[in-house]
Amino acid sequence: MSDHADQTGEAPPKFRRRKEARPDELLDAALDLFTEQGFDRTTVEQIARRAGVSKGALYLYFPSKDAVIENLVDRAVGHLVGEVVAQIEAFKGDPRVLLQRFVPLFTARLTEARVIAVPKLVVREAVNHPQLAQMYRERVIGRVVPALTALFRQGVAGGHIRAVDPEMAVRSLLGPVLMHVLLADVFGIWPEGATAEDIGIARLLDTHLSIFFAGLAPATEQEAPHG
Repeated sequence: MSDHADQTGEAPPKFRRRKEARPDELLDAALDLFTEQGFDRTTVEQIARRAGVSKGALYLYFPSKDAVIENLVDRAVGHLVGEVVAQIEAFKGDPRVLLQRFVPLFTARLTEARVIAVPKLVVREAVNHPQLAQMYRERVIGRVVPALTALFRQGVAGGHIRAVDPEMAVRSLLGPVLMHVLLADVFGIWPEGATAEDIGIARLLDTHLSIFFAGLAPATEQEAPHG
């Protein structure tokens, strides 16, 4: 233990920590500041100061503030998106089976404060910063939506689900999740028992998928076909 730590009882300065930890420390500092005061009001200097490093040190890892938020998105959902898309593209059969497998994965990730904070941040900032919306589309939505559309299309073709419009089915699947976040984060309408750390994603998914899956059930002979 250093003399500094012996005398003060404090942890060593951040610049003495392993270099591998610095990107995450910088991203944590940036996310906290973006959440507290917004993207525009946060400067690179503030991020570096919050992380306990110099402005020059920050630029060694991230060349701009935009690069910081891009890396926040990649850290929060990049691996998850890649894993989900790969499983969707390899799957053949009833889409409900695969979607049910994703529930524990999504519940675990979306109840992590530093994960759910990132899409919430993008939604809040997208109007004033279209480049953030475009970046999130390229890294997340633009990969997930086509994969899910193909999943529903093959489900319809194989007779596993009723003859729904695959594109509209994807919007019907994702829409309630987005609205749930907006209701809590933007409008302050919280489910009973919800907190800032847990806005009730698990309850939402359980309820939403129960209804959604029932609606996907193959039509019976007594039912009139959709016109």
